[in-house]
Amino acid sequence: MPDPNFDWEALYTAQDTPWDKGVEAPPLADFLAHERIEGEVLVPGCGRGYEVRALAVKGAKVTGIDIAPTAIEIARELPRAGSERYLLVDLFALPPALQGAFDWVVEHTCFCAIHPGQRAAYVQAVRGALRPGGRVFAVFYLNPRQYEGAYEDDDKGPPYGVQVERLDELFSPGFTVEKEWVPERAFEGREQRELVRLLRRRD
Repeated sequence: MPDPNFDWEALYTAQDTPWDKGVEAPPLADFLAHERIEGEVLVPGCGRGYEVRALAVKGAKVTGIDIAPTAIEIARELPRAGSERYLLVDLFALPPALQGAFDWVVEHTCFCAIHPGQRAAYVQAVRGALRPGGRVFAVFYLNPRQYEGAYEDDDKGPPYGVQVERLDELFSPGFTVEKEWVPERAFEGREQRELVRLLRRRD
């Protein structure tokens, strides 16, 4: 279920999408320059599909999902990069065909866009989408500049920041942290405000 305070489709149709930077997230681009994300990959909240295409051009079979029809329509119209597809699907209501179907989930901006009250459901949805031993590449937005000090107990956002301790609380029952780092590159205004984590599903 999307944040009840925001109509994402209306924002796309109005071309009011300041989060859209026109390219994939720098932390993902840097990771893919040295590492591989292979197999079946899910990108929730894919928007116009920049992360989807960045993964597909490297050989992954990528499924991008979003709840905004206009975002999916635009993504489908852009030139193909490889083996990718875009589906109008709600992460919180994955159809059976997408449950347990993925080797990886790649997270960028979906987690910070949903209402904090939905985060436990997000973790369960991501875990449910993964095959046993599946992995997550996640860029978490710790502290949005425009909401200095705003975290999940505040009613500001999106984007909603998150504390590292809250990430541990949410993910540790179902995932193991394999590695984490503060990315060297980020979009302007997000420098030193993001945390990348590689997570593996516990089975």
